[in-house]
Amino acid sequence: MSDKTGLIGLVEDDPDQAVLFSYWLENAGYNVRVYQDAADFRRKLGVEAVDLLLLDWNLPDESGLDVLKWLRSEGHTRLPVIFLTARNDEADIIDGLKAGADDYLTKPARQGELLARVGAMLRRMGLVSEGGTVEELPPYRIDFGKRRISLNERDVVLTEREFDLAAFLFRRRGRVVSRDALLEGVWNIRNDVATRTVDTHISRLRKKLELAGEHGWRLNAVYQHGYRLESQ
Repeated sequence: MSDKTGLIGLVEDDPDQAVLFSYWLENAGYNVRVYQDAADFRRKLGVEAVDLLLLDWNLPDESGLDVLKWLRSEGHTRLPVIFLTARNDEADIIDGLKAGADDYLTKPARQGELLARVGAMLRRMGLVSEGGTVEELPPYRIDFGKRRISLNERDVVLTEREFDLAAFLFRRRGRVVSRDALLEGVWNIRNDVATRTVDTHISRLRKKLELAGEHGWRLNAVYQHGYRLESQ
């Protein structure tokens, strides 16, 4: 399975709106995780590794603004956040953007606009595949269109699955990605399947791409969470 869509997190305490927004997103081809409050999101963030967060402001346990400030203070600077809220005062919009939101949508949301903004944000972050896209992450060059990765201008021979795994991790560099997220995003297997497949492929990929620090990049296991690819 190629990594064509993102995993969208939705923090929304209104069940009717959560169902509606999830329906729009899933029909557009995205995977969606719904969190009913801030505590639920905080608890699962490290495990589910969402690619974009749609965040309501008015939550039952704390404000979405506090959640956003916590995210940025914890180092989750690469996670794009779009406020999706009924608060439409200019002062609120300014506060949200100053706190680190990447975009701001007011309710009632319109389906077309929501999907367009989500898609634009994922493209901007390099989290969806586009034919011909090439990313330079020295000494690596990743050609998503031709499905090739080179190391110091030398092509590395990878299987189809290994390329998909590498692309998934490079797009999420600097972030912890769980085994469950990898199983769903790369293998299209739900997380209730017990398998060592991820660990085996990670080991092969680390060896083939020399991701043990030799070239300034490490693919490390994060205890009880998953893996993180990061530059040194």
